[in-house]
Amino acid sequence: MTTEHGIGLVLGSAIAPEHIQGASATAEACGFDEIWLAEDYFFTGGISGAALVLGATSRITVGLGIVSAVARHPALLAMELSTLSRVYDGRLIAGIGLGVPAWVRQMGLHPPSPLSALRECVTATKALLRGETVDVRGQVFSFNDVSLVYPEMGAPTPVRMGGLGPKMLQLSGEVADGSVLSVSASHDYVRWAKQRIDEGRERGERGDRHPVTLYAIYAVDDDGDAARASARATLAFYRQNGSNGLTDVYGISEELNALVERGGYQAVLEGMPEKWVEDLTIAGTPEECAAKISAFHAAGADTVALFPVATDRIDDIVRLTADSVLPRL
Repeated sequence: MTTEHGIGLVLGSAIAPEHIQGASATAEACGFDEIWLAEDYFFTGGISGAALVLGATSRITVGLGIVSAVARHPALLAMELSTLSRVYDGRLIAGIGLGVPAWVRQMGLHPPSPLSALRECVTATKALLRGETVDVRGQVFSFNDVSLVYPEMGAPTPVRMGGLGPKMLQLSGEVADGSVLSVSASHDYVRWAKQRIDEGRERGERGDRHPVTLYAIYAVDDDGDAARASARATLAFYRQNGSNGLTDVYGISEELNALVERGGYQAVLEGMPEKWVEDLTIAGTPEECAAKISAFHAAGADTVALFPVATDRIDDIVRLTADSVLPRL
C-alpha cells in the first residue's frame, strides 16, 4: 500500500476455515496491510484462525480480534499469544473485548462487571507476556503465582481492546495499546470514539501511539445496487439484537428497537432505511467503496479492516479490491 493509512481484511466468522489460508495468501500478495481474524461465536476460532494465517503468509500483520475476555482465562490467552509471538515475531496483534453480550450469555459467561473483566484481562495478559509473575485475586480473575514458561522474546505483542460504549473506550485508551471498533460504525461514531479514547489516555498518562482499527461491512461490485443489497443483509444480522453505543451516536436506537420488537432480523432487513446501509457499511462500486474508505480514514480510523459479505467468492473480492479499490486511495 502507498497510502499513509492501513487497509485490512477481516477473515473468520462466515468464511469457512478451509478457505482462510488461501484468502490470506491472496491478500498478502495483493498488498493488504493487515489480516484480522474475527471470533464471532460460534463460527471460527480466532486463535486457531490466526495460526492458520500466520503459517500461510510471510510478512503481513495478523490481528486476533476480538476474542472475549471471559471465554478464556487471561493466563491461557497469554500462553496462546506468546506461543504464536515466539514463532512469528513482530507480526501479531492481540485484540480483547467482552464479546457480543447475547453470545457471551449463551455460554453463561457474562460477568457482573464487564469493565473489571476487561481491565483485569488486558493488564494481566500484558504482564504475563512480559514474563512477569502474576499473583492477584481480582473481581473477575484470580492468579496464584502464574507465570509463562515461554514468555515473549522479541517485539512485544500489542494488546488492543474492543469496546462500544464510552467507559469501555476510555478504558481502552487507559490500559490498551490500541482500539478496535465494531462493524456498523458511522463517521460520527469514529470521531466520538476517538474522543473517548483520548480521555482514557489522558487519565492513564499515556503518551504512546494508540492505533484505531475499524471493522467495516464490505461489499464491492460493478453493480453498486447489488453490492448494497448484499451488505444490507449482513447489517441486519448485526443489528437484530437492538441498540448499542454505535446506534446511540448515530441516532437510530429508538427506530431500530421498534423494528427489532416488530419482527427481529426480518423486520430490520425489510424496514431499515437505505441511508443506514449507505452510512454504516462500505458497499457499492469500486469508486464508491474507495471514497467511503477514505472518509473513514478522515474520521480517525488508522486502519479500515474490510469485512467481506461475499464469503463464497472471497478470493475474487480480494483481487477486485486490490485491482479497483486500493489504487483509488
